[in-house]
Amino acid sequence: MLPLQPLPSEGASAPRPPFVDIPSPPRAGEVRRAAPEPAFGWSDDASPWGQSATTGPAVAVAERSEAANRILNVVVAAVALLVLAPLCVLVAALVKLTSSGPVFYTQTRIGLDRRWRGLAPDDGDRRVEDLGGQPFTILKFRSMTVNAESNGQAVWATKHDARVTPIGRVMRKTRIDEIPQLVNVLRGEMNIVGPRPERPSIVVRLRESIAEYPLRHRVKPGITGWAQINHSYDACIEDVRRKVAYDLEYIENQGLLMDLKIMVLTLPVMIFRKGAH
Repeated sequence: MLPLQPLPSEGASAPRPPFVDIPSPPRAGEVRRAAPEPAFGWSDDASPWGQSATTGPAVAVAERSEAANRILNVVVAAVALLVLAPLCVLVAALVKLTSSGPVFYTQTRIGLDRRWRGLAPDDGDRRVEDLGGQPFTILKFRSMTVNAESNGQAVWATKHDARVTPIGRVMRKTRIDEIPQLVNVLRGEMNIVGPRPERPSIVVRLRESIAEYPLRHRVKPGITGWAQINHSYDACIEDVRRKVAYDLEYIENQGLLMDLKIMVLTLPVMIFRKGAH
């Protein structure tokens, strides 16, 4: 297991830039040099994670019709839920019969950052801590024992993780545990295809280590993605770095054909257990 280091509390205030002292007026005959520009400060072109939008990491987000994309995702999610309904009933029964605890597992994840396109509502609301995107509650079939993270710290899953239940091991290998996220798609919180959403504490940690990580939030998160069909579950920071590169490649080439291609390529991942543990 690779436990993450303790993080500041969720309610902690985000760091603020240092105050700049205003000098007193010069005395008669006194000559002063111009003060240097502050090394850090808030500006109109500052990105949400504290880097200048002109000098920090950038990604060229491919343009697409949001209306057409929304229709595609709603149709695919609705049809998939109808087709997979019998399987969902069977999985729910197995989860309930083989381990104590609820059938579904819910967790807060970070989704789309609407601010970079000016889509955030101007309601005067400001989060105490900038998480880089809109928090939402993700749905999954429970694949681990209850209180798998009893110490409250996020822990990466390992290949032979003892916390995973017997039926959960099968679900994770075939990714059946992700099926309930079709409901998240219908809610508009996710797409079928996109970067996988992460927990707030992990997002805060990873964006400190990977400069490009916040760019993933410029599109909605997905159930599957270009990174998921090209890489296994991440077990260390280098795995995350490689998957971020795949996510940015998707963002730069996203579109109807790209999404359909990823959906088709996801089936072998589920059937032949490629890239899962």
